[in-house]
Amino acid sequence: MIVGLFIALLGALMILPAIADLVVGNKDWQVFAASSGVSLFVGFGLWASGRSSEPVVLTLRQAFLLTALSWISLAGFAALPFAWSGLGLDLSRAIFEATSGITTTGGTVLTGLDKLPPGILLWRAILHFYGGIGVVVLAIAVLPMLRIGGMQLFRAESSDRSEKIFPAAAQIAGSIFGVYLTLNLACAVAYMLAGMTPFQALLYGMSTVSTGGFAPNDASIGFFESAAIEWIAIIFMLSGAVPFVLYIHAVRGRPYRFLKSAEVRTYLAIILASVVALWAHVEINGIETGATAFRESIFNVVTLITTTGFSVVDYSQWGTFVELLLFGLMLSGGCSGSTSGGIKPLRILITAKTVAQQLRRMIYPNGVFPIIFEGHSVSEEVVRSVNSFFIAYGLAFGVVALALSATGVDFLTAVSATVANLSNVGPALGQVIGPAGNYFVLPDSALWVLSAAMLVGRLEIFTILILFLPRFWRP
Repeated sequence: MIVGLFIALLGALMILPAIADLVVGNKDWQVFAASSGVSLFVGFGLWASGRSSEPVVLTLRQAFLLTALSWISLAGFAALPFAWSGLGLDLSRAIFEATSGITTTGGTVLTGLDKLPPGILLWRAILHFYGGIGVVVLAIAVLPMLRIGGMQLFRAESSDRSEKIFPAAAQIAGSIFGVYLTLNLACAVAYMLAGMTPFQALLYGMSTVSTGGFAPNDASIGFFESAAIEWIAIIFMLSGAVPFVLYIHAVRGRPYRFLKSAEVRTYLAIILASVVALWAHVEINGIETGATAFRESIFNVVTLITTTGFSVVDYSQWGTFVELLLFGLMLSGGCSGSTSGGIKPLRILITAKTVAQQLRRMIYPNGVFPIIFEGHSVSEEVVRSVNSFFIAYGLAFGVVALALSATGVDFLTAVSATVANLSNVGPALGQVIGPAGNYFVLPDSALWVLSAAMLVGRLEIFTILILFLPRFWRP
């Protein structure tokens, strides 16, 4: 029933690009209308078949299954307009583009974006918007209660009983949607004041706050060659990559919670150190100088650590040091409870504290050294959960990279594409799929692997892995 509602809502949103194409006389409005009809029919059919007068109460097992099925189903139905339109995409590329949109990854198989009809461009931005709010609800309301990867540290509600997952999610979604919509509108208005057309501002606004990265121009943000637009992008990419619960605290008169958040402080420290290192490299090697060097250094650090993937320059031409630095930022990602992907500073911080604890124990074997996070002792359960996540991430990385190499892609493409899609970044490294490249050239088998990797990364790995355990399916 719940999956049906999600699909029906997606179908309703397809009406917007249909109207956009109809206004300009593009025949693809029929494609969106047909896709909307199919999605609404299936969605309401699933809802009607599972409707009950009793309140919905889910077990922990059902919550895992529902989370995975919802995202997989949405990616499938979101691909209908791409597959049926005049873009000429086959099934593998349509699924890849849709999955990249709904997971706010931002990797694309489309070229000639500047000449595409408005319907397709609007649909890509809508997928980011829809997926972005879904990511926040997933990260704030669902994953902490499923106790995935230490995310139980990040709670928005005092109760974490599994049977309250979706009532809690509904309450949280109502609170954060207003914040999310406000940020999107503010970003669009700022872009428009900086020189974008209203349509461009709308599309870039939805892609920026969702930290997705789809752009209606082949040159991405670099198309405008505007320092003002780049600074606006930096500000709103950062805003989308911090915990959305902190915005709610700020609205309620507690803005100091931003500075009290250990994860936010760690996140900003990583950004500051990376910007200084990149800026120094750019200046010393004469790649850029002055204000341009400073701005482009900040932009490239922020666009990758927030897993947005906008580009203004081809950073793959800046040398091996830059590629390794930015590769590490892809792995890190933005904060928990935000629209960003990646490992998350929360887990990095807990792991660093665990290593420090172990070093102290080596010096003082009989000592007691609790791990403290924001004034509270971290339980062994959380530490095990975080450690398990890193192991699972490493396992997923190895499997995806090996699978990609088996499709015939080169080493750099296989490794960087794995990180870029598991972390939901989008652009990777190298000439093939770097900031100046495109995923279209990859073989179909590689695109299917990467589509799966995007979903695995977005659902924090365990939500998918648990479905492969035989015991999960036993009564």
